[in-house]
Amino acid sequence: MAETAEPNVGTFTLGGVPTPESAGAIEVPEHEEWTLPNGFAWVFPGEGNRGGLVRPVIMADGFNLGRSRLDELYRGLESGFPFIGELRRCGRDVILLGFEERSASIQDNAQAVEAAIMRTVAEQRGDARLVVGGFSMGGMVTRYALARMETRRMDHRTALYFSYDSPHRGASIPVGVQAFSHFIPFPNDFARQMNSPAARQMLWRHHDKDTGKIGVAPERAEFLTALERVGNWPMIPLKIGVANGRGDGVGLPDVTPGEVALRIDRIYPGTTFHAQARGDDATAAYLNRRLPKAERTITTDDFPELDGAPGGTLHTYGILARAMEKLGGRADLRYEDVCFVPSVSAVAIRDIEKQDDLYASINEAGPENSELDDFLCSSTTTAHTAVTAELCTWIMDRLPD
Repeated sequence: MAETAEPNVGTFTLGGVPTPESAGAIEVPEHEEWTLPNGFAWVFPGEGNRGGLVRPVIMADGFNLGRSRLDELYRGLESGFPFIGELRRCGRDVILLGFEERSASIQDNAQAVEAAIMRTVAEQRGDARLVVGGFSMGGMVTRYALARMETRRMDHRTALYFSYDSPHRGASIPVGVQAFSHFIPFPNDFARQMNSPAARQMLWRHHDKDTGKIGVAPERAEFLTALERVGNWPMIPLKIGVANGRGDGVGLPDVTPGEVALRIDRIYPGTTFHAQARGDDATAAYLNRRLPKAERTITTDDFPELDGAPGGTLHTYGILARAMEKLGGRADLRYEDVCFVPSVSAVAIRDIEKQDDLYASINEAGPENSELDDFLCSSTTTAHTAVTAELCTWIMDRLPD
């Protein structure tokens, strides 16, 4: 039978806490499981803790497609720096919070956060106040949940809120890559992920699969309005955040705006992605497929140089290149990583629409210019939500007694 379309990309998606191959040897200890509205949680008691929750820390999962894999999240959080283990050694019970659908809207998944907080309060032993936060989207979901609880006059008993490389001012997936997910002539997980409610809420600019236009998704505008209705932030807890990107305004040295990032041949022949450049009519990608025949050029107007900006990185082009090679394609990969969550977004200090703001020296600006009470940027560029000793110990030093 003759071919009628290009091969499917299968389960290719972006996101998740980085988990080194060596993490497979990390054993997930025994735990209690909670069933929650739109989510679930695994409860890991601190050393010596028995009978009721003690000094609880609630940590929410981030964005991806499908149900949270808390076993993978646990191993990721124990790799590089044993974040959960160190919290438990300090006598803190850790509640790892997952979602039934990670790509659902932030408001829907906030229901799981609220339920987890109320159950924690009900089962707590002692009067220590809670620590609540999350990784990437998890920081957005917990931020919204805490703020909504305060608006409804619900006592969340939270002393500290933390976010770990969360896109407070938006995240960035190259628009050419977004467009390519829908250019593939098969239903695929990557397209589902890019068009999901959470992606449309968090991406600062979204490629609309139906109109082909690039702009602020209606879901993002609606979410920002909903966030404003609950006061934007919780007011009771101390609010801290960390960024996986640098804070000195230095971006990714290998990324040259306008240059080729990835070229694909054999399948999708000549499809080429370019590093985001400034100016009008800047080429972001040329897309070409054989079956059914189609080609398209994706351009942008007045974008900053996002791909190479200071921020937590994602293996965007590396993942795409490997997916194409598995299907028999040839990939000319110039660099794997691009900025996913700009540092200025992760520490809520600047918007990301303007070049000068995107590359600002955050360290010189200081916490007084942030919507957070305190923050830390990584001293070196690290992968989005990578768990490092530098960032984790900084958070732990600020935990309430």
